[in-house]
Amino acid sequence: QVQLVESGGGLVQSGGSLRLSCAASGRIFSINTMSWYRQAPGKGRELVARITSTGTTNYVDSVKGRFTILRDNDKNTGYLQMNSLKPEDTAVYYCNADLITTRWMPGQNYWGKGTLVTVSS
Repeated sequence: QVQLVESGGGLVQSGGSLRLSCAASGRIFSINTMSWYRQAPGKGRELVARITSTGTTNYVDSVKGRFTILRDNDKNTGYLQMNSLKPEDTAVYYCNADLITTRWMPGQNYWGKGTLVTVSS
C-alpha cells in the first residue's frame, strides 16, 4: 500500500555531505507537507526541516545554513541535502509527510522507517 521509504544514510566524515531521499510509493495523488525528523541515541525525536506544498521551508536552528530540504512533486520524492556535517548530527533520520491518496480528501500522515546517519570526528 502507500508508504514512505528513506534512503541515502550512511557513514560520513565530519565536514562532509550527504543527501537523503524520501520516496512515497503506492497510489499517491500528491504530497502536501513533507518533513524530516531525527532521533539521536538516547534522545527524543526532533523536527529538523519541513517543506510545504508551496515550497515554504523551515529548519531547526542547529542546521540552518547547512541543511536544505527539497521536493520533486513529479517523482513524489523529497530530499534532505546535508552539508558541513558534524558528529552531533548523528541520528536516525525519519521522513514524515501528509500524503493525499484520494482526490478532494485531506491528506493522511505517514512515517518512514528511518535511515541511519553516522558522522565521524
